[in-house]
Amino acid sequence: MLALPLLILAVVLATSVLSGIVGMAGGMILMAVLVAVYSVPVAMILHGVTQAGANGSRAWFLRHHVRWAVLAPYLAGSLLCVGIFALFRFVPDRSLVLILIGAMPWLALLLPRHWSFEVERAPTAFGCGLSVTAAQLMAGASGPLLDLFFQRSRLDRRGIVATKAVTQTLGHLVKLGYYSSLLLLAGEPVFARGEAPVWLFLAVVPVAVVGTLMGTRVLDRLDESVFRRVSGQVILALATACMAAGILDVLLP
Repeated sequence: MLALPLLILAVVLATSVLSGIVGMAGGMILMAVLVAVYSVPVAMILHGVTQAGANGSRAWFLRHHVRWAVLAPYLAGSLLCVGIFALFRFVPDRSLVLILIGAMPWLALLLPRHWSFEVERAPTAFGCGLSVTAAQLMAGASGPLLDLFFQRSRLDRRGIVATKAVTQTLGHLVKLGYYSSLLLLAGEPVFARGEAPVWLFLAVVPVAVVGTLMGTRVLDRLDESVFRRVSGQVILALATACMAAGILDVLLP
């Protein structure tokens, strides 16, 4: 069937444009779509490939705005997290993925403002890597949680989007490696399952890069105050839809 892979590519393009503009949200939508049509491990791997390409290209386009000092402690926390998950070989079910995707932005919003963290501090960046990677491995996407660590950042909109893009690239590569390893250990390599054609895993990367380039062009023209206000509204609307879908999946299996 060619229709489903082509639909997935269209969603990849649209969500990459959205993430290129607001720095997140696209990954949430894409994960919700993928987990609806594929098994969780395959969805996580395809999402990881796509988002590593999208975030990696966004980081490259905005590389002069990245705060590189954040990355070493972030990666240390991320690797510690994946080591813990590997001990238990944890794989969430579809409804849990959707509920977690939807819950994270609301949890971030409801937390007291003084709980916001400054990611430019090394201990905070380590905690960010640990918690955000855990969210990625359980929900596939973690943008709203990551945003919590940037609320008090002194970076401008380009610096925020660029630095988050690098951390998300690292996280998605970790997620890709984790779920690929689980399938290999189970004797079910992702392509052996036949759920998605091999060419789709290759095609999502250039499509994501094109969408990201389109989104960053819009970002350059976006007013700073509009960026901060609209991005939050978009994320909460999408989160509500994802959470509702996950709850319905539990109630109406």
